[in-house]
Amino acid sequence: MKRLSHLWPGLFVLASVGFGQTALAHPDIEEFAKTAFAEQPVTVDCTLEDGTASSCYKITVNYMPKDLDIGPFCPATLNDAGGIWDWTGVNAKLYRVDGAFLGMLDELGYSFFDEDGTVHTVDNATERPTVDHACINVSADESVEITMLLPVTPVMAGSPSPLGTVSKVGVALDGVPIFSDAPSIQQTGHMPSLDTCGGHIDPGGWYHWHATSTDIETVFEKEGVAADCALDQDSAALFGYAFDGHAMYGSTEADGAEVTGLDACNGHIGATPTGEIYHYHATDEFPNLPACLVGVQAVGNFSTTATAGVGATRAGADGRNEPPRPGDGTSGQMPPGFAEAAETLGVTPEELVRALGDPQAGRSDMSAAAKALGITEDALRATLPPPPDH
Repeated sequence: MKRLSHLWPGLFVLASVGFGQTALAHPDIEEFAKTAFAEQPVTVDCTLEDGTASSCYKITVNYMPKDLDIGPFCPATLNDAGGIWDWTGVNAKLYRVDGAFLGMLDELGYSFFDEDGTVHTVDNATERPTVDHACINVSADESVEITMLLPVTPVMAGSPSPLGTVSKVGVALDGVPIFSDAPSIQQTGHMPSLDTCGGHIDPGGWYHWHATSTDIETVFEKEGVAADCALDQDSAALFGYAFDGHAMYGSTEADGAEVTGLDACNGHIGATPTGEIYHYHATDEFPNLPACLVGVQAVGNFSTTATAGVGATRAGADGRNEPPRPGDGTSGQMPPGFAEAAETLGVTPEELVRALGDPQAGRSDMSAAAKALGITEDALRATLPPPPDH
């Protein structure tokens, strides 16, 4: 991992001001929508991942905001238009999930539909796919609550934290969690389609973003995607806060001007309504989120009451809650067999998928993945399941 000094000369400015309030700002709870919370946020003691004792805002939200209009996700047939998908193989770009896109995938060997044009759709929370390639459309669980921790005072890390596949990014002002890019079709064989605002429902039954949804139409315009997000679009607006406590804005400055001087995480010190502070900006490419986080997150900063999916806990043999186990279907959209492989290798399923990255055609760079996991390439190759048929 590269050090900050190699990545971001602009961060020397932070050092020169002693990481003071001219450069770092507190997350502002008042910026959140009044309907975002299941209960009023409180300040609690927490520990950051570097061991620092700190204070955090404890935020609890419902499975999704009451007034949020979500979907469409998977089209029923080739004659329908569903959500969007960032295809990373041949002809890589962001697409609307419709007959033209699914027809292109079929020509590449990924068949998502029957001879009559019916799209293979599966609810990954209740059933497993019975075909090699299916569109994932999970049903919501209205009983689920999500608890998140945001550092009250951001602390800069010694080196950036890269955001791989399904990494925790932050929380939007409407209370919806934000995650990095979803696993590719090449990894899983399946497609957890996003709606036209860049979100979908986790196997645990709760909705989350994979994009800066209030500026996603900037991406649509650049990529030539015929889609509209139901949310108001504002390329200069505050979208939410990353889990390191730093603000996340759209792709332009407050006056609509082009953003300049960004670091490798797509952040910089610049003018905001709260002053000159470090903050992230959206990009004009999908996923339009930071590529990494410059600050330190809180330990245990994401949990849910769901019995499956990211952040889930369940009752153990002694009646107490315990983290999900590899292989029990609680790790999000994991490729088939990856949970078992992760358990064999002694890593989490998320760590395995993150190390393998996003293969452009079939498998990833096995040497780099093995190095990231601290194992031999032979051990990794011997343990991984075969790729999905296509």
